Amino acid sequence: MKRLLSLAILLISCTLAEAQSGYNIPITLKPYKNTYIYLGYYYGRLKALADSTLLDENGKGKFSGKEPLPGGIYFIVSPHKEILFELLIDKQQQFSIAADSATLPNNVVFTGSQENNLFHLYTRFTSQIGNEINNTSTDLKKVKNSKDSTRLKARLKQLTDRMQVYRDSMIAKNSNSFLATLFQAMKEPVIPPGAKHPGGKYDSLYAYRYFKSHYWDGISFSDGRLVRTPFFESKLEKYYKELVAPAPDSIIQEVDHMLLYSRSNTEMFKFLMVHFVQKYINPEYMGQDAVFVHLFEKYINAGQADFFTQQYKDFMFKRAYSMMANQIGQPAAPLNLVDTLDKPAPLHNINSNFVVICFWDPTCSHCKETVPKVDSIYKAKWKNEGVALYGVMVDGGMDNWKKFINDNKLTGWTHVYQLPAQQKEEEAAGKPNYRQLYDVYQTPILYLLDKDKNIIAKKLSYQQLDEVIDLKLKNKKIN
Repeated sequence: MKRLLSLAILLISCTLAEAQSGYNIPITLKPYKNTYIYLGYYYGRLKALADSTLLDENGKGKFSGKEPLPGGIYFIVSPHKEILFELLIDKQQQFSIAADSATLPNNVVFTGSQENNLFHLYTRFTSQIGNEINNTSTDLKKVKNSKDSTRLKARLKQLTDRMQVYRDSMIAKNSNSFLATLFQAMKEPVIPPGAKHPGGKYDSLYAYRYFKSHYWDGISFSDGRLVRTPFFESKLEKYYKELVAPAPDSIIQEVDHMLLYSRSNTEMFKFLMVHFVQKYINPEYMGQDAVFVHLFEKYINAGQADFFTQQYKDFMFKRAYSMMANQIGQPAAPLNLVDTLDKPAPLHNINSNFVVICFWDPTCSHCKETVPKVDSIYKAKWKNEGVALYGVMVDGGMDNWKKFINDNKLTGWTHVYQLPAQQKEEEAAGKPNYRQLYDVYQTPILYLLDKDKNIIAKKLSYQQLDEVIDLKLKNKKIN
């Protein structure tokens, strides 16, 4: 009998466990009825929909699914596609919501989720403080004397301090909660006063190092819930923009560190990898494409990032192999092309202190504007500084090419193009074309080489190339 009773209890326990798997979130949302509302979530700066429900005559509906939702900050979306209020999704995914859209954010009630009740209290508090901060900031812009300016700035600091005190209090009282994790992630390091710096005086280098070393305090790169928040990506971007040196080696070291610590969480690893790939596949600064090449060689080509779509994988493979051959500091790939008379005019036969390669198309509107300006600065300045111009006709046709050269008097250049037979020969042999070797996917594109044909700069404007040349010549004189 006892054995049968134990078996019955076990079966009941299993049934309850099955019933509580996945997520089940009944919602009553007035005054909506007979219409759809939506459950959305953040993914970095993006917003996406996780589920929808049709409200009945009484404004009742239910979000439910067999699989649990990934943890993060979610939000309820109205039939008009407006975000009404936010909520937290974590381990507890069996709770209910009741709200009236006419009196938000003051009347949202969560039943079965104490954490969301705490989160809602915080939301109401920040709504009040946020309005005060906005009003004070508006008043600050209008003031015309230093006394009022000082007073309003002090008020702003008081309000932001109140916000942080509230968060710190919530962290202390609910240290193991998801809410505490979120508040910890939103904090920024407070630099010690100058009296506590080495030597007892403010040290800007010490302040920078302190801020950087404590920037990620309390944040775990194995916590995938942070991916589904509206602030984590901004915090990540601020770190790389303000605290990491823009040199590729420095960025690569930081990127590898973060990816290493995120490996135990698929959501975080995927998010970081996609973020870094998109940031450095078309980087903001010259030379940072080396970061993408590193990511490709170490992770993507090694099969450690199989979550990309096949279409995007194909795109990354093409971009990576186009970038590998033209990294800053590397020897420029040979260009064995012919001149306007079809005579050989190889790049490496040019003997000069610098070589500017200009990939252009005589029918391209941007080229028509830029190429004559390149010629002007060459004749006015570069030629006397030992700069040679190597112009490569990418497309546009022989007749248009020669006519543009003659009409614009582009003398002193080495004008070249690739014979069709040579291009076919390369394709048949599976050899990379110069378009791939120099990543020529648009025109015009400019490269700057040194006397040994190593790449100094690439894909800059002619004005920026001129600045680089001036800097190189200045450093040469100093040395």
